[in-house]
Amino acid sequence: MTAKKERGKRRKSSTDIESESPTGSALKADKSADDNEAGFSKPWVLALANYIDHTLLQPGATTDDIVRLCSEAAQYKFFAVCVNPVHVKRAVRELSSTQVTVATTIGFPLGADLTDIKIAQTQRALFEGAEEFDMVINIGALRERDSNYVLSELQAIVRAARDCPVKVIIECDLLTEEEKILATQLCAKAGATMVKTSTGFVKDSKGATVEDIVLLKKTIDNLVASGGKELKIKASGGIRDYNQAMALIEAGAARLGTSAGINILKEARHKGSKSKIAKGILSEVS
Repeated sequence: MTAKKERGKRRKSSTDIESESPTGSALKADKSADDNEAGFSKPWVLALANYIDHTLLQPGATTDDIVRLCSEAAQYKFFAVCVNPVHVKRAVRELSSTQVTVATTIGFPLGADLTDIKIAQTQRALFEGAEEFDMVINIGALRERDSNYVLSELQAIVRAARDCPVKVIIECDLLTEEEKILATQLCAKAGATMVKTSTGFVKDSKGATVEDIVLLKKTIDNLVASGGKELKIKASGGIRDYNQAMALIEAGAARLGTSAGINILKEARHKGSKSKIAKGILSEVS
């Protein structure tokens, strides 16, 4: 059986997967000439790839699209793929012999499902091999300042996910500054792993912004200073290029959710790794 890395420990073995999957794994996909160009194996580019959740959450995504997504994630060594729950089993099959994590969404994209439904989604996805959960907070309850409801739901999902990371999407575009701070505080209190900026589904949204990352980071630092739990930040929504990705990381993002990861890495190949933020990223994986 093929050995797995620690973050893939929940997956089936590649032997089991190959017997179930007539299409084969993502590693068997062909590579284009451009993909074989030098530069993607540079330590700097690989370090940046480790920040990226390669994402496909569009409602029209087909099985072939998911297979392609997984192939790309394995090829470019992204940290994770993020797919809707219906595609978890396929993603787990395709990535069984790789180091890529399979993440899925809960209550996506509105966050307005009943708590019991979100729990059931989490449990089913966990059973099928999902390793991380990107859950949409109940935005209406948060805006009403119903902290007890929001906290109770968050705690329920964290319990249902067991030891797997829960990233809570708070949809910054719909919140005031005070509501963003409250949401972050509740995420920390509930034991979530990350607070995440956006679903990317809000019409005319700004998506991930440096200003929001700075605010969330300041809130988390204040929580830690007073003895609270430290959260990481996932920036997501409208991240399209290298400069934007680097600005968000410099502001405090520990993970980037984007469908433009390949483009970001292609730009990174031709950028120097001498900047302060680039050195910081490299030091984390060295």
